[in-house]
Amino acid sequence: MEQLERDFRALAPAVDFCSLRYVREWGQTLTVRQDRPQPVQQSDDAGVMLLVMHGGGIGYAATADLSLAGVKDALDRARRWASLSAGRAVVDFRKIRLPHPQGEFCGPERVPWTSVPLGAKFDVLYAQSRALKTGDAIVDWEASVQVAVRETLYLTAGGGRVYQRASEVLPYLRATASRGGGSQSRSFGNLRERCRLGGWEVLDDVGFRDAPAWIAAEALQLLEAPNCPSGRMDLLLAPDQLFLQIHESMGHALELDRILGDERNFAGTSFVTIDMIGKYRYGSDMLNVTSDPSVRAEVGSAAFDDEGAPAERKEIIRRGMLLRPLGGLTSQIRAGLDGAACCRACSWNRPPVDRMGGNLNLEPGGSTIDEMIAGTERGVYMKTNNCYSIDDSRNKFQFGCEWGRLIEDGRLTTVVRNPNYRGISATFWRNLKMVGDAGTVEILGSSCGKGEPYQELYVGHACPAALFANVDVFGGA
Repeated sequence: MEQLERDFRALAPAVDFCSLRYVREWGQTLTVRQDRPQPVQQSDDAGVMLLVMHGGGIGYAATADLSLAGVKDALDRARRWASLSAGRAVVDFRKIRLPHPQGEFCGPERVPWTSVPLGAKFDVLYAQSRALKTGDAIVDWEASVQVAVRETLYLTAGGGRVYQRASEVLPYLRATASRGGGSQSRSFGNLRERCRLGGWEVLDDVGFRDAPAWIAAEALQLLEAPNCPSGRMDLLLAPDQLFLQIHESMGHALELDRILGDERNFAGTSFVTIDMIGKYRYGSDMLNVTSDPSVRAEVGSAAFDDEGAPAERKEIIRRGMLLRPLGGLTSQIRAGLDGAACCRACSWNRPPVDRMGGNLNLEPGGSTIDEMIAGTERGVYMKTNNCYSIDDSRNKFQFGCEWGRLIEDGRLTTVVRNPNYRGISATFWRNLKMVGDAGTVEILGSSCGKGEPYQELYVGHACPAALFANVDVFGGA
């Protein structure tokens, strides 16, 4: 990195703006399935992205050749693209003024991943695998953990320098039970939602070691459970389902590049429009949402985004009213709106695009789980997503969960299988009835895909449990 910085400083041309973003990502995935170790998956990837803005145009060029000649070639290509796009781009980049930040960020890591021997890691996974196999009805079971250590250096020709490093840990457990021709699964981290910043200690922080007992028990329980009933009723969502509801029907809908039309050809548009910002009631008075990249354990945390904007806590929705979208500096200037530092790239060979603020969180309310159950005459308590669908404008949606339990006259009663619900984003959040207190909050996250060419990275969603009124619930096949 020191040599890269010297080379970049020496080569940087006299243009309106120029930056280099170096990314190295080392990854490892360990899996034990049915008490047998699977091949270790390991990766190590590094490269740089050069950006040039000049005369109203913009150009990118990426390379894995980190020599002086490699950087010079990429810089020359980026400059040529900036010249070719000047006067032809949708955006006049003379109006975009990116900062020259200085700072660093190192994510939490009490027990570094590499400090634990490979054999000791597999010993834990063997133990988890054996604990999942509680009887003959458990026909498939798996324990795995994945890590990605990401290191970045962002330099600008104007003197900017930001170094950031963080380790993402993603634990996963699953048990599938089968009897009489039917099968049911329960999982822990089905969508890798238990991801955290940290080291080996994340397994203890998220309850990984204690999870096999209840996962296997609930998979067996679901075999005997009746199908979820259908009808309009109250819906209590556990955090490991609510995080995805936030992600799909709120996070993607509020991305400013999507609202501006940049995603329309690939991932769709949004029902939210520019004129709704500051005026639109997104949800009930119980709905308070923040973009907060300062929660250190949350997987989207950072000190700066990939445009060099400082990562700060911003209110997105206050008491149900939409205050600002999720857009980085370039999108903010284009739209003439305030946003959040959330322009990020998944790798060295992708330009940054607007993401969900790094961490998009639903703020806790004042209700306990018991109070939300007691306040429900007829409803369903649902946990853990297993399928979902949402339209191109992020409005109409349908979600299915692994586990459900009926709520009748303020009490939890029958466990049900294949619980599903559907709705419309524009009205669903207005039916938010009660929000769980801090004791119900879980720090979760999800992989997130968007952009052309495609990009996938992890974003954080800390959220409590929450109760919604008058939801269309139905059973699956």
